[in-house]
Amino acid sequence: MRDQLPTVADPTAAVEDDTRGRVLLAVYLGTAGEGRTRLLSLAEGDEVTFGRTRVATVPIDSERVSRLHARVICKDGRVLVEDLGSRNGTRVNGTRIEEATELSSGDQIEIGPVTAVVSKAARVARRADLGSVAALDGRLLAETDRSSRYHRSAALLMLRLEGAADAVDGAIDRVAAGLRPMDTIAEYGPDELAILVPEAAEPDAQALAARLTERARGAGADVDVRIGLAVFPLHGTQPGELVDRARGALRAARAARAALVTADPREARPPEGDVVVASPQMRRVYALVDRVADTPMTVLILGETGVGKEVVAESLHRRSGRRARPFVRLNCACLPETLLESELFGHEKGAFTGADRRKVGYFEAAVGGTIFLDEMGEISPAVQAKLLRVLEERKLTRVGGTQEIEVDVRVVCATNRDLEAEVGRRQFREDLFFRVSGFTILVPPLRDRRSEILPLADYFLGQMARELDQAAPRIAPAASRMLESHDWPGNVRELRNALERAMVLQTSGEIEVEDLPERLRDAAVAVDAPPRAPGAVPGVLDVKQQVAEVERASILAVLESCGGNQTQAARKLGLSRRALIYRMEKHGLKPPPGSA
Repeated sequence: MRDQLPTVADPTAAVEDDTRGRVLLAVYLGTAGEGRTRLLSLAEGDEVTFGRTRVATVPIDSERVSRLHARVICKDGRVLVEDLGSRNGTRVNGTRIEEATELSSGDQIEIGPVTAVVSKAARVARRADLGSVAALDGRLLAETDRSSRYHRSAALLMLRLEGAADAVDGAIDRVAAGLRPMDTIAEYGPDELAILVPEAAEPDAQALAARLTERARGAGADVDVRIGLAVFPLHGTQPGELVDRARGALRAARAARAALVTADPREARPPEGDVVVASPQMRRVYALVDRVADTPMTVLILGETGVGKEVVAESLHRRSGRRARPFVRLNCACLPETLLESELFGHEKGAFTGADRRKVGYFEAAVGGTIFLDEMGEISPAVQAKLLRVLEERKLTRVGGTQEIEVDVRVVCATNRDLEAEVGRRQFREDLFFRVSGFTILVPPLRDRRSEILPLADYFLGQMARELDQAAPRIAPAASRMLESHDWPGNVRELRNALERAMVLQTSGEIEVEDLPERLRDAAVAVDAPPRAPGAVPGVLDVKQQVAEVERASILAVLESCGGNQTQAARKLGLSRRALIYRMEKHGLKPPPGSA
């Protein structure tokens, strides 16, 4: 059996530059045929301890091994093994060592019944490879799905690096070298990076952000670093949500000139009176909001992910007589069943392991106001039964308690699931469905209210510009047509993310087609593609080829207009010089002699 040690996956541990090589330690536990092997990859500064104590990296249950017996450490490009005053000693290639000893590839360490063999990888220098935004989107989708299934955390960091081109290039290399192989780094825009870090809770991600900031500013580089951080599931459970929160945190970091800002768990919402309503469908939605706002009825808001269900929920609260009391939001998909019950209803001291004090739940925190239960379709049947009782009797009992507590709370729920179908599959209680769906508001997807796309775009650009204290860019006519023609599967959230990235890319004060995400341009090419010849096999390959040809021609034209100067060409194209070089290599374009 082979398993990875926890220390390998430490998200705060910087991985050493590829130019220094890597070390692999194969640890053989037990006797031949009955034992198991652990593989450990070490980078500069990493250490592995051996001993009988459970806090050792490699715990060894043997009387021949001392409590803390020995350690292996990577330091200054060397691999050293050191005996920690053990009773029976540590041997290298059969010889007992008296002091720290440098190891080479193939050397064997013997600690009681355990042996470990060292393998040092070749030192290969290479430029850090940055993924595309499309690759990041794919990894985000896979990671949010995995984290949701196994109740794990993940973090998304958005980094903005500002300084001279060479200094920023060096900082990007150092940042990339500080990540694990399982992490994903992509170029979100010129001098702006997105980093996806699996298995990282909020404290881990904050520690990693601090380390990456140090690396970016290392070697005396004059580079300004700003980082925005969002964590799954605290700040969102969908890829678009995480990008939205991380980008919002980065804007806040740039506006406040702070090194790191962690996202607000609540979704960014427009201030009172700032809701954009420009389509007949949304006017009807807000007419229903006005109709039910000042009643005690439970309201169910249905709609696809990203349509703005929370904005509608808060509008209900703001337009009700409860507006002066709290509006409390809980994303039910963020928490497993055991924690969700405690968060909703609270718990008493000693109710379970770790309950060292009484906790007031979300219902009690919202007394007199409104509680918004987002992603309600994710609640387990056991918690559904307890929620139904609270809705019917307006009373709750904390986990581990016996006292009934009256709660005066307006309940608003939202989901993108078909709850009626879930009832048919016995995944959602029928009585709870009837209780929450007494008044239902359907929020249409953005593709069905295209007249709102450009007003929303102008609103988002103005909001971002105010936060960054700069002028809002205009949207070129061709880009406007592309925005209006796109189907926006991610709805309003996807539109906002696309515009925020376009604002980063544009340099002329006007957002052009080239500043919009590739998926929009690919879709436009597919729509405008000429008819296929009879008998041709339909597919996306021809579309990708057309997009590649357009990109190649654009790069050639801009390079020619700039006399081959890559830095100037990259600026005109809205790319970093690194991204331009990557695209030139992809299209087989060799830089002209003497280019920079």
